Amino acid sequence: SGKIFAIWGLAFKPNTDDMREAPSIILIEKLTHNGALIQAYDPEAMDEAKRIFGEKIELKEHYSECLDGANALIVATEWNDFSNPNYPMLSKKLIDKIVFDGRNIFDPEMVKENKLNYVSIGRKKI
Repeated sequence: SGKIFAIWGLAFKPNTDDMREAPSIILIEKLTHNGALIQAYDPEAMDEAKRIFGEKIELKEHYSECLDGANALIVATEWNDFSNPNYPMLSKKLIDKIVFDGRNIFDPEMVKENKLNYVSIGRKKI
């Protein structure tokens, strides 16, 4: 409750604005139900996200803006734009320095080098 989560990717897969059965919907519903605030970005699905969530979440103009004041980052869609982030910026901006990589697009060594707490799906803990 009271934590801010940055979410990168809202569509169910890259290169589409389709959010039908997107994991981001379930994540956002559960997080907001428990009192979290959401700052989100998707290169294509912003209009669809606004239709689905209305004012329930804050949509940002650029993925880096989602990090402002955020406790943690969740990567929900594997857009190419997200695959090589500015790791020092992530470390500097994320208050709790936590990254949940739901698509295994980040380089675990770079995450470790930048002292981020990294949770990925299907990879061993670093």
